[in-house]
Amino acid sequence: MSKQLNSFELACNHVLSAVKRLNLNPAVYEILRNPERVLTAAIPVKMDDGSLKVFTGYRVQHCSVLGPFKGGIRFHPDVDMDEVKALALWMTMKCAVLGLPYGGAKGGVTCDPREMSLDELERLSRGYIKAMYPLLGREKDIPAPDVYTNARVMTWMMDEFSGIKGYNEFGVITGKPPVVGGSLGREEATARGCVIAVREAAAALGISLNGATAAVQGYGNVGSIAARLLHEMGCRIIAVSDSSGGIYNPRGLDPVAVLQFKKNTGTVKGYPGSRPINNEELLALNCDILIPAALENQITEQNARNIKARIIGEGANGPTTPGADRILNEKKVFVIPDILANAGGVTVSYFEWVQNNTGYYWSEEEVNRRLEEKMVAAFKEVYQMYKARKDLNMRDCAYLVAVRRLSEAMWLRGWLGKGAEYQDKREAVLA
Repeated sequence: MSKQLNSFELACNHVLSAVKRLNLNPAVYEILRNPERVLTAAIPVKMDDGSLKVFTGYRVQHCSVLGPFKGGIRFHPDVDMDEVKALALWMTMKCAVLGLPYGGAKGGVTCDPREMSLDELERLSRGYIKAMYPLLGREKDIPAPDVYTNARVMTWMMDEFSGIKGYNEFGVITGKPPVVGGSLGREEATARGCVIAVREAAAALGISLNGATAAVQGYGNVGSIAARLLHEMGCRIIAVSDSSGGIYNPRGLDPVAVLQFKKNTGTVKGYPGSRPINNEELLALNCDILIPAALENQITEQNARNIKARIIGEGANGPTTPGADRILNEKKVFVIPDILANAGGVTVSYFEWVQNNTGYYWSEEEVNRRLEEKMVAAFKEVYQMYKARKDLNMRDCAYLVAVRRLSEAMWLRGWLGKGAEYQDKREAVLA
């Protein structure tokens, strides 16, 4: 991630713009730019060689006006407080856009899980829960997986929390395997939601997915599943990449075979029948659909003018900088923003939480049907605003939808005071 760009300040700027465009009380922005709670913790972990290493862990609880906090935990060398604050704010926006009864949160640990054994990762995961335990609970804050964490990590965390409580508390963590309270369809949810949004965008723009070309940056859980689902819809996947490099074949790649190759070798590089391609080349490919599913700030002012894709579905959080956004807008590239495009994960996490709380579990078909309903409804709400507000792009409109919903809840709950100034403006909130 580019450290020149403060992701939290960039996210705050989007919120400020939305508050001004909606003519809301400035207190809305002040609430949203200041997380409700921030915790930094030292997490001591005994390493396999007998040494002790102390990791830094973070949890940011951003805004609970819509409900309990919800947000993933990432293990990554670049994790810092500003990044976690930005991710928590984006989660608040994401939940508001989808109409979920959650507030945003995010967690992280500064570490490189690729250099750690499974035993070390388990001790780190359990140590994180011990450190964050006072903040967590199924009615308080419900974590989930994120970059370099997965269902196994979530199970360790749920088990640690349950051990402290003295009884099973499946609902405190989502993204678990189904056998321990996870939801069917959760593993594919972020990618499936992104592909549904891309499908809706293609239909709105008159682009047929049958025969459309697509490139995917990032071939982890989100990118690999998005590639497979697009392929199943008739798209030709011409390039994919991971942290080690990329591959390209204009005739198309088999996304399932590429994933198996990566599982066998640890990278997509060297996949038979492809040629190497670097990150900048992948982003600049002549294709219909581009899915950035890696990390933040990948599409910048330096490379945005080279992008030829017609639709960008942001599978990652914050992959496009504001300068790049302006360029893409000028080029008429249709960007489906992260707070809409990758909200499928938190949506099915919500379904998992509901199932844990009721003790009744749905079929995968039911989960996917409900996800489809939520994603289509959210896309249509944002797209309708986009069509009505010719001066704004889809990201602007997604923030308008989210901030309007948040401000309505703030006003109704009395968070904004009872001053006459806001009373005069409340129709702008409730419109």
